[in-house]
Amino acid sequence: MGAALALGAPGGRGAATSCRDNSPAWMWEWRQLGDVATFVIGRGLSKVDLSRNGMRPCIHYGELFKNYGERITDVLHGTDLQSNFVCSARNDVLMPTSDVTPNGLATASCIQRAGVILGGGILAIRVPENVLDGVFLAYSIGYHRNQVMQLVTGTTVYHLYGRDMAKFRFPVPTLEEQRAIADTLSDVDGLLESLEALIAKKRAVKTAAMQQLLTGKTRLPGFSGEWETKRIGDFTDCTAGGTPSTLISEYWGGTIRWMNSGELNDKLIHDVEGRITELGLRESSAKLVPPRCVLVGLAGQGKTRGTAALNSVKLCTNQSIAAIFPNQNFISEYLYQNLTFRYEELRRISEGHGGRGGLNLYIIRLIDVPFPAIDEQRAVATVLSDIDAEIVALERRLEKVRALKQSMMQQLLTGRIRLPASDTPANGQARSVERCPAVPGR
Repeated sequence: MGAALALGAPGGRGAATSCRDNSPAWMWEWRQLGDVATFVIGRGLSKVDLSRNGMRPCIHYGELFKNYGERITDVLHGTDLQSNFVCSARNDVLMPTSDVTPNGLATASCIQRAGVILGGGILAIRVPENVLDGVFLAYSIGYHRNQVMQLVTGTTVYHLYGRDMAKFRFPVPTLEEQRAIADTLSDVDGLLESLEALIAKKRAVKTAAMQQLLTGKTRLPGFSGEWETKRIGDFTDCTAGGTPSTLISEYWGGTIRWMNSGELNDKLIHDVEGRITELGLRESSAKLVPPRCVLVGLAGQGKTRGTAALNSVKLCTNQSIAAIFPNQNFISEYLYQNLTFRYEELRRISEGHGGRGGLNLYIIRLIDVPFPAIDEQRAVATVLSDIDAEIVALERRLEKVRALKQSMMQQLLTGRIRLPASDTPANGQARSVERCPAVPGR
């Protein structure tokens, strides 16, 4: 196994060790894939042929885009079809042969088991295990994706064939170092998968908590009493924003925050990119709204329609955002959580308005909201906000690890940073490895 970077990953293979030795990257052998590989095309197998309990393990080409990473150890589906299919060999690197974007074709996965049925649209790159590690090759293809895209043909639908990938060139270290690099990057992928699974679990917990706490099905300790339902227009008011003319430069670049609807996806708004001047505010329908407004996307075919957010600073918004004003009659954070939970409902009630779907202030004022007493609103909002904070922290960590992986690929797959060699005796006990000396000026 290769040395693993210390990332806090559960079950990591080893301590953080990276080094440079006296072998510069240009001493790696550059190889053309066609010199060491043969190419096989899968056939047959549609989505309807897949099942979770099929007798024969299989992979549909569409699964390469979203279900598998660079290393495939477990296959998700099987099939009961009996036919003369093409099957995998251990160490095959699988790539899709067609997609609507050329970028999608730079997707490579090494399958670690033989005998898996490969559906049509899959290119299997078959390389000898004693020459090239398939997982290393899969990472190399992903890193050199720009080169892959130059090998793609087509205009509306793009294609990649074996004769194309035969021209792919990449630097290759020793087989031992290939495996060490592949194992190290796989460790990072393992951490990414664990973080993604934990985020999905936290989101499921949040959804379940919202279903219970925002409807009164479950009450927090110490609270009782009946809830009442109120229309938004009965306990507060709302307004839409506006956009100063972009043709008048004097309206822009001031000190007043101006928010566009795309920024609603940030959910908790602490700052925005846009700035307008006092003149731009006066000469347009933009309005300066106070902190703790519940902001709701009004229009558009994208995800922003019906999206709720909460601002912590004074700002203006464009005309596609409604701002529901705070007051002492309710807790803004509670209303924000309530409308966030009802996103799909807001999308449904806005269908057909404005031709392509849209909310408006009249609709928002008519929305019914179930309300407990103020103290319970505050308590419910706190519980849900705490879960949100945990999710945000995990998402930030996920983005950092993704960035770290890209940096590691840039360093390891080019030889800029070298992993220490490891000797594994016949008894399977790994010998200790000293840190390699740094090369001055590298």
